Amino acid sequence: MTTLELTISLPDDLASKARAAGLLTSEAIEKLLREQLRKQAGQELRAMLDKRGADGTLPMTEEEVQAEIVAYRAERRAKRGANS
Repeated sequence: MTTLELTISLPDDLASKARAAGLLTSEAIEKLLREQLRKQAGQELRAMLDKRGADGTLPMTEEEVQAEIVAYRAERRAKRGANS
C-alpha cells in the first residue's frame, strides 16, 4: 500500500459537509477514487465502441498501421525480387 499526504482547498461549506458525511477519511476517498476510475474506464470503452467502423471493427492503433505499412513494403520488395 502506498501512503500519500494530500492537501486540498475546498470551500468551507463543502469541507464541513464532507467531513460531517465522513467523506474525508482514507476509506471514503479510496472508494470515491475507485468509483471514478471505474466510471472513466466505462466512458473510455463506450467512446472506443462508438468509433467502430461500419463493419464493427475498431480503428487501428498507430502501431498496427505501422506494422501494416512494414508488411506491405516487405511484400512489394519480395514481389520485385521474384520478378527479377
